[in-house]
Amino acid sequence: MSSAASASAAPDATRVVAVIVAYNRSELLREAIEALLGQERTVQAIVVVDNASTDDTAAVVATFGTAVDLVSLDRNTGGAGGFAVGMARALQHHRPDWLWIMDDDTIPTATALQALLVAVDGSDLVVAGSRVVWTDGQDHPMNTPRRKPFVSAAESEQAGSRGNLPVRSTSFVSMFARADVVREVGLPIADYFIWNDDFEYSTRLLRGRRGVFVPGSVVVHKTKVLGSTDVDPGPRFYYEVRNKLWMLRHSQSLSGGEKLLYGASSVRRWIRTAARSSDRSVLGDGFRRGWRDGFSTRPRANGDALAGFDGASADVVAVERATA
Repeated sequence: MSSAASASAAPDATRVVAVIVAYNRSELLREAIEALLGQERTVQAIVVVDNASTDDTAAVVATFGTAVDLVSLDRNTGGAGGFAVGMARALQHHRPDWLWIMDDDTIPTATALQALLVAVDGSDLVVAGSRVVWTDGQDHPMNTPRRKPFVSAAESEQAGSRGNLPVRSTSFVSMFARADVVREVGLPIADYFIWNDDFEYSTRLLRGRRGVFVPGSVVVHKTKVLGSTDVDPGPRFYYEVRNKLWMLRHSQSLSGGEKLLYGASSVRRWIRTAARSSDRSVLGDGFRRGWRDGFSTRPRANGDALAGFDGASADVVAVERATA
């Protein structure tokens, strides 16, 4: 489907494929799949990527029969690699107009998809993000939308007329992405593994294009605790530092001015994270290693990072080759 056709397709005629990355949370995964199957506006296909889980994830998926397309990996590729594999599978085998991307602890409410489709219908929008709440109904600080800086009055009014907010980025906790644009810009960068993968990817999709936050589309993010990503991340802080440096140095997702803006914001957040940490030595080690690797290395091409998965690897290479 062409860009113009995809943008103007009526909600009922739009082909939506959901992509879930799963790792050792089989009961939450079951709940997520059931929520997708229970949408008022049903999805056309569900792709689940099992990131080398050691629990009964595969058995749980099997209970849904042909309703779910399972891709099983024999090593953990992180959220970034899992989404790259799952999105490639969806593009190569399920003919989506839109991809609906989420973690296995993301539980969409029954009208979440319908609200996303209404938000993008008849527009030039290429990305939409849901309102993410925790189990008690509070907005989840881990997935707070960021209003697009320097947004034009026209774009702001267009989004506001439908009750939405223009954004420059969104998260993989319910990201709705137009498939033709995904084919154009490529897949998430697998070597990011975790952290900043969705920031880099959503800003890449949205550079020179429009996206919105849709408060009427609500999903529940069932994390263990209610908190933001900068609350004492421990050893994972390495990925925050390395990946942010990779993004600022190598990604084309941000303009030069935006890199200055978001780079300064990251430094402030790192300082805030250190101030709140209960073990600064762990954070210090993560920062030093992340700083070193962020400057001395760069992410590999997805074809190299995701080699060895037979059909899944072939799907990734095919999508990336078409993008190139």
